[in-house]
Amino acid sequence: MAECMCMRERERERERMEGFSTYHLATIFLFIFNIAGKARGQAAGGPAAAPAPGPPPPLNVTAVLEKGGQFRTLIRLLQSTQLDERIRGQLNNSNAGLTLFAPSDNAFSSLSPGTLNTLTNQQQVTLLQYHIIPTLITLSQFQTVSNPLSTQAGDSSPGQYPLNVTTAGNQVNISTGLVNTTISGTVYSDNQLAVYQVDKVLLPLGIFRPSVPAPPPKADKNASAPTEGPSSRDSADASSINEWRPSRLGLPFAVAVSILYWSF
Repeated sequence: MAECMCMRERERERERMEGFSTYHLATIFLFIFNIAGKARGQAAGGPAAAPAPGPPPPLNVTAVLEKGGQFRTLIRLLQSTQLDERIRGQLNNSNAGLTLFAPSDNAFSSLSPGTLNTLTNQQQVTLLQYHIIPTLITLSQFQTVSNPLSTQAGDSSPGQYPLNVTTAGNQVNISTGLVNTTISGTVYSDNQLAVYQVDKVLLPLGIFRPSVPAPPPKADKNASAPTEGPSSRDSADASSINEWRPSRLGLPFAVAVSILYWSF
């Protein structure tokens, strides 16, 4: 009896061992199969591609100027005229780029008192647009540009909004017809936007043309000449006539008449 029980216990133990071995062998086989599949996929398709980079953040010209640290007046004007938002839209919807001449705070301070306050809102917008060229120009390209440069202010004909650039070595000179200045530094530059510092506000002739005094009124050729009084010569002639009146010859005349009378 005892021998039968031992045989049954050994049988159960053998079955447990066989079941345990089968389970673990299946698990190990599945693990190896998964690793092999991944290895084959990587060998066929190469390394997993990195995620594509997102689009660059939109350019903000006021943020660029804020980093420059000396353009508070220009930033205020751009924001008050909402030209900063217009520039941002142009930068992010066009491949032509923009070039901005940025007057420093000292440049605005050197203007005559009240210069900006006398301008209308539209004139302030036009003044700012006169500082913007609707294409990207690098410093080296200033040596080959054609004058006058076209700005966002519009008409570049003489007397309106012409902007002329000349170079001497690495120096870039700018002339508006009223103001002469130079580019004193690069504030920002990439493949869309170039910002150059200038130490004078660019005043266009179309807004700040000097007033010309009115000419004096012309004399009316049809006006009658004033009546002249008797001249001194006429007075002298009249006096001479009076001197030869008969009253001056009264005595000789009387003697002649008496002689004639007595001779008869």
